[in-house]
Amino acid sequence: MTHALYLLDPDPSPAWMPFAGIRPLCELRAGAHLVRERWEMFVGTEASAIFALPHLAGFPEPGVPPVEARQPVTGPAVIGSSTFAPRGLAGPFPDAPARLTHEGITVGWSVPAGTTWSGPVANAHAMQVEGVVLRGVHDLVSALEQLLRDDLVRLLGDSDAVPRGSVVLGDPTWITVREAAIEPGVVFDTRNGPVVLESGVEVRAGTRLEGPLWVGANTRLMGGAIRHSAIGPWCVVHGEVATTAFLGYANKSHHGFLGHSVLGRWVNFGAGTTTSNLKSTYGSVRLQVAGTKLETGHQFLGSLFGDHAKTAIGMLFDAGSVIGAGASVFDGIRAPKYVAPFAWGGASSERMTSQGFLATVERVLPRRHVDVTDAMRAYLQRAYDWLIT
Repeated sequence: MTHALYLLDPDPSPAWMPFAGIRPLCELRAGAHLVRERWEMFVGTEASAIFALPHLAGFPEPGVPPVEARQPVTGPAVIGSSTFAPRGLAGPFPDAPARLTHEGITVGWSVPAGTTWSGPVANAHAMQVEGVVLRGVHDLVSALEQLLRDDLVRLLGDSDAVPRGSVVLGDPTWITVREAAIEPGVVFDTRNGPVVLESGVEVRAGTRLEGPLWVGANTRLMGGAIRHSAIGPWCVVHGEVATTAFLGYANKSHHGFLGHSVLGRWVNFGAGTTTSNLKSTYGSVRLQVAGTKLETGHQFLGSLFGDHAKTAIGMLFDAGSVIGAGASVFDGIRAPKYVAPFAWGGASSERMTSQGFLATVERVLPRRHVDVTDAMRAYLQRAYDWLIT
């Protein structure tokens, strides 16, 4: 019996900044796949809807199911939490209401035919599932470490030949190249995991690709050492990059170290922007989000950049920095550890106007062949109004 799939976002909290309020949280990348895509593979069907904040209704990115306010669901159905990245395929769902659990934590619900789910069900049967629990955006970094290698092993398949002039360290069968343009002098290192380049990827001479590494369609890798990362479509990447998740459409086209970080869509790094990913004490990195302190438990953690965030040339970010959606950071050299959404400068309390933000969007998105539609303008205005209050 086919089950419908619904994704359930958590209530907004500091742990989900800088993405809470700007995008459904199931549209974040955990390993090579979005959280939603992982649930779709797990259940074996495309999601019917995402239950998220009301102002995100009409979320305009292609391929995303309708975003709606939470509502009762009639079975047969699965409600999956956006705070969990499933691994593998689901087993048979029981004929009675079931609570999907991982290490004692509820991560979803199974709703049998003839019943309706409207919230937690008392005394529901517990069904154990495999995957990674996400306590916040920072755990997308540990999800890379836990999920990416296995994701890429499954993504290996039919491949173009690795071009002559490339250097291969490790097993060449762990390289999959799908209609990518690769200049001579590129190094592929598969000793720690596969390298998968999707259609339209361009790799310039002087680039070192170390697996596990996934690069989405139409991304350009312009030079430098790039390792253990998942880079979404239509990005430009240059310099040293390690253990970082790119949602897509981000621009890091200059030198500067980026490590153990998460980049939202339409992020732009000025030349020389560099993130720290390790404290000088080698201790656990703490986040500071709008006055709230969060212990991450991560020794290695860089910065979390929300959608449409931008940095000036030469900016430095401490380990555990959080940069709000739409922020433009240019005050001084060392940025504050927390930059509010739509901040103008970073250190001051000044914010971009909605007109100024939307005018920038109108200039940026067509550079990646994305039309700025009325639906996108309306969504961005609603997100601005929600985040600025």
